Order: sequence, then C-alpha cells, then structure tokens
Amino acid sequence: MLTLALQNIKNLLDDRYRKYDDPAFIPNDPICIPHGFTKKQDIEISGFFASILAWGQRKTIINKCRELMQRFGNAPHDFILHHSDTDLQGLLGFKHRTFNDTDLLYLVHFLQQHYRQSETLETAFTGPNQEIKTQRERLMHFYHTVFSLPEAPHRTRKHISTPARNSACKRINMYLRWMVRKDEAGVDFGLWQTMQPADLICPCDVHVDRVARKLNLITRKQTDWQTAEELTAALRLFDPNDPVKYDFALFGLGIEEKF
Repeated sequence: MLTLALQNIKNLLDDRYRKYDDPAFIPNDPICIPHGFTKKQDIEISGFFASILAWGQRKTIINKCRELMQRFGNAPHDFILHHSDTDLQGLLGFKHRTFNDTDLLYLVHFLQQHYRQSETLETAFTGPNQEIKTQRERLMHFYHTVFSLPEAPHRTRKHISTPARNSACKRINMYLRWMVRKDEAGVDFGLWQTMQPADLICPCDVHVDRVARKLNLITRKQTDWQTAEELTAALRLFDPNDPVKYDFALFGLGIEEKF
C-alpha cells in the first residue's frame, strides 16, 4: 500500500506517461533513427549509434545520426558485415563532439566480429547462453565485450559507460529501454526477449534527474549508478513489471513542462 504522498506521485507520473508515450514523440528524439528501419539488426545497430551519439542538442544528434546512416548506405547491418576497405574510407572525417572516426572505425570492426557470431547484439549484454542475469553485470559484460579486441583504442572507452566505474550509464540504459520495453504505443521496440522490462534501469539524464529529485524519488547527492538504481527502485513501487516506462513522464515533465 502506497502512502498518500507516493500515490499522488504515481498519479502524476501515470498521467504524464499516458501523455508522453506517444508516437508524436518519435520525430524529435534520437529514437527516430532506429524507427527508420524494419530489419531487426538495422534497428539494433542504428539504435546503438543513436544512443552513443545522444549527447547535446537533440536536433544536432539526429542530424549527425542521419549522416552516419547515409555513410552506411542506409543499410547498417549489410555495411557492418560486408564493407570493403574503400567503404571504410567513406567513414573518415565523421565527428560528433568528442566521438570521431577512430571511435567509429573500431566500433564498426567490433560489430562485424560480433554479428559474424551472433544474430543479435543482445548477446553482447547477456552472454551467448543468456547466463548473465543482472543489469549491472550485463552492462559490465557489454563493456568488456566491446573492448575485448586487442586493437581497441583507449580513447573509445569513454563513449561506452560501465557500472564498474560507477557511471549512471544513461545512454546505454536508454538504448536498452528502446530494445527491451514492449511499448503498446509503438515508441520502444521490444525486440529483445532475454532481458525483461522489469530488469531495466532508468536512464538518468539531466531532466529526469532534476524532476526525480523534486519528487523525492532520489536522495543520493551525486548522479551515478547507485542513483540510477535508487530511482528505478522507487519507480518499481509504482509498476514493478515496467518501472522504466516512467522515463517518459519524468523526461516530459522536465523538458516540456520545465517542472
């Protein structure tokens, strides 16, 4: 049984979830990039890069992601698997903030190695036999898997977060929301089956963090992995099966309503 204060917060978040979990949200958000594809692997790859590049103004992020997809010939899975050295030259000069072509070329190389062995990027999180069970361990496994190749540049590590460094892992958690949540409105994709919506950790971007603190859903002073877990634990009180659906509500309150 929720206290009156918590029930009031739940009512607010439920109302805003219904408002902001809407396909009209898609065109102005980086999630529009994977929504441009129908093939599972194209959605996974384009979504991965859209989340990694989700840094700064949303309009700029979307434009840079579209540029990258064009460099992939708007067929990212085919490009990843079958590119030639000449094709790779077409990636040179790509840059978004501190992400550059060195980072891009390595991630393309990693993804090629991965997709030669697996039909889905989900196994880079869960292990090939789905043996990794907690989100913290899955994100740590993903980080170690991505950078397991001997040619991994040290500089690229900053673009993929890990709970091992106590990062809140905002962008990776957002990507996992896209891939795992089974969204009736059609915003999130629900492509992956091993992870469940109940497993997800809420992405703690600046707007979500600010609103959650105003609602006393976060008490921890800094924003790190423990903060993301604290927020998610609070949201599980409102919906234990799909706590991260409230990301829509918190983000909408923060960016649309300046709550």
